[in-house]
Amino acid sequence: MQARKYDELSDYGRALWSETQPLSGVAVAYLKARHCVIPPVDSDLRLHRRLKHPSGYIGPALVGLITDALTGRPLSLHRTWIKADGSKADVDPPRLLLGGHRKKGGVIRLWPNEAVTYGLGIAEGIETALSLAWGYAPVWSLIDAGNLADFPHLPGIESLVIAADNDPAGSKAARTCADRWAEAGAEVVVTRQSESDINDTLKKEVLCKKTL
Repeated sequence: MQARKYDELSDYGRALWSETQPLSGVAVAYLKARHCVIPPVDSDLRLHRRLKHPSGYIGPALVGLITDALTGRPLSLHRTWIKADGSKADVDPPRLLLGGHRKKGGVIRLWPNEAVTYGLGIAEGIETALSLAWGYAPVWSLIDAGNLADFPHLPGIESLVIAADNDPAGSKAARTCADRWAEAGAEVVVTRQSESDINDTLKKEVLCKKTL
């Protein structure tokens, strides 16, 4: 029997999202330990205090609402089981999308639409986007390289900053996205770093300062 495919967020997903709350406690501690900017209270990144993992583990998790980049329609949820020290919970895998739900064309709006006026920063991962926010905000997470490569030009946004992951898929996705936005007349900046992503770079710099 083929599993059902959802083109928008299911009733189960909506119920789970209704159980989340604004970031606080362990969620804020986790993000601070990873040297991330804490997004605003109306972010689509929230905390679930006791979320069950398929392994049976129950614990706190960051939950990101994935919405269509163009229409804002809810599509799916991104879940990350966390610990206050900045590490992922001891579950495999610690990150999961909702099964059977559409991810293509979706974003996690770490800042709401109202905050996006002249410019926007984007990255694949949530932590990478929230690291970019130290230097450029508002930011959204595109979830993975495929979604970043397909990210459509949004009318009215004149400047795009792309925090590219330093791997072949990430570099290619950033170039593809940058070319699309540049052709539409936007100013585009793509970050470069020696580490895997800018969150890794930021954590390394903080560690170096602590050891000096």
